Amino acid sequence: MKTISFVSQKGGVGKSTLALATAYEASKSGLSLKVADMDTQQGTLSDLHRQRLNNGNSSIGSVEIFGTIDDLKKSVAMSNYDFLIIDGTPRASKGTLAAGKISDLIVLPCCSSRADLIPTIKLGHELVKNQIPRGNIVFALSRVTTASEIGDAREFIRESGFKVLDGCVFEKPGYRQAQNDGYALTETKWKSLNNKANIVLESILANLLSE
Repeated sequence: MKTISFVSQKGGVGKSTLALATAYEASKSGLSLKVADMDTQQGTLSDLHRQRLNNGNSSIGSVEIFGTIDDLKKSVAMSNYDFLIIDGTPRASKGTLAAGKISDLIVLPCCSSRADLIPTIKLGHELVKNQIPRGNIVFALSRVTTASEIGDAREFIRESGFKVLDGCVFEKPGYRQAQNDGYALTETKWKSLNNKANIVLESILANLLSE
């Protein structure tokens, strides 16, 4: 079983959105998934999946809320899933580190401003400090609008010693409209948006399978 975690220093950076989209693309390929929502307060991913099912869309796998990583580990101990996808809390915590320690890949979504990049990079360094391999950590640029900000953000992250996923999630109303109905980033009404999002998701899966 391959395990991927989506973690962040704060909310609103597209963590649950990317987790949902990754789960959708993996499940579409016929893979069996356990999707763990670690945010017991908001349960964003669980709500998105519920909305998805209410609208008659396909399931993204077995989605469940967990209070701790230990509870999650007990739940999957006797299971035979192909993938475990963890949607972490929207803040750095002991649970963030615990999720990282059982993950083959850790995705840190972040926006392009220094106010978002700096704390996310600090989180990346904190994970490395706690014996999580730097090569298991990748950044995903989210809610971006221009080529110049994307280029600057990529350079800033790489200079900090971390990898950045191919592509990025643009700030587009079409993505928000799709998410309101529980759709994944690659299920919008616009082919161009689906194709752009697919670059990021293919990069996530490629990095995960290369570990």
